[in-house]
Amino acid sequence: MTTRVAVDLSRCRGHGICSLLLAARIDLDDWGFPIVDQLPLDADLLEQRARRAIAACPRKALSLRDD
Repeated sequence: MTTRVAVDLSRCRGHGICSLLLAARIDLDDWGFPIVDQLPLDADLLEQRARRAIAACPRKALSLRDD
């Protein structure tokens, strides 16, 4: 099973906190909205950072998805 970060763009307001906390998987577009790399989270450290980014999102737009 693989775990990936997902974003609900209907909830996102482009604060950009997620890209600061999970720069390995999230970039921002020209308007400040996240572009999530769909590669699986492979290391425990990377998953911990993803969970921190999810918790820090003020609009709760991020989640983890298991494939």
